[in-house]
Order: sequence, then structure tokens, then C-alpha cells
Amino acid sequence: QVQLVESGGGLVQTGGSLRLSCAASGFRVNYYGISWFRQAPGKEREGIACISSGDGTTYYVDSVKGRFTISRDNIKNTVYLEMNNLKPEDSAVYYCARLPLYPTGLWVLREDLYDLWGQGTQVTVSS
Repeated sequence: QVQLVESGGGLVQTGGSLRLSCAASGFRVNYYGISWFRQAPGKEREGIACISSGDGTTYYVDSVKGRFTISRDNIKNTVYLEMNNLKPEDSAVYYCARLPLYPTGLWVLREDLYDLWGQGTQVTVSS
């Protein structure tokens, strides 16, 4: 079965850290770009980070750059999002998604470019 399953969300205090996992099945994550999106209550879903297929080039939006790190474990077939120095405004449901093309910049953080989505994991940052 081709799917993405997120895990690792939870409740954390401001300044804390979490690591989200996006486990893939039915395909190899290193053959596709994988991005993380998030959606806060009452807001549109936004793309925040992307890792390319192959060489693993990464892209981040300014709001998470320097705090979040996207990475990939080809053996475990999993993509991670390490989140540090979390802020209340980071509270959202976090989704990973599969990108069937090679990303060359933040322009790829458009939902319509993705062909497979996970179910999401909730992250709540308390102040």
C-alpha cells in the first residue's frame, strides 16, 4: 500500500523541541521530493520545508529557517522534521506530502503539486 504516516506530534512548552517522522510505504522516499506542511486552526495549510529526491537538497520558509531541519533516512524510508525553539505560532497539524518532481526552490510548496499526503500529526506549543 502506498502511503505516508506521520508521527511524533504532541504538546511541548515554548522553546522546546519535537521530532516528527513521516514513514513511507509502497515507494522509496529517496526517489521523490518530500515536503512538510502545516495547518493552524482557521488558517490555510502552508508548506514549510522540502527535501529533494537524490541529493537531498533542502528548502525552508523564513518562519522556520534556522529552527527546523528536514532530513531523510533512506534505510528506514522515513523523512524527519526536527523542530527546535518552538513557538506558540508553530502550533498546527503537520502533514508530509510526496512531490513527484525535482524541487529547485520554494515554489514547490504548492499543494496542487503533491500526489500523496499523510493524515497529519498535531503539534501544540504552550506559552
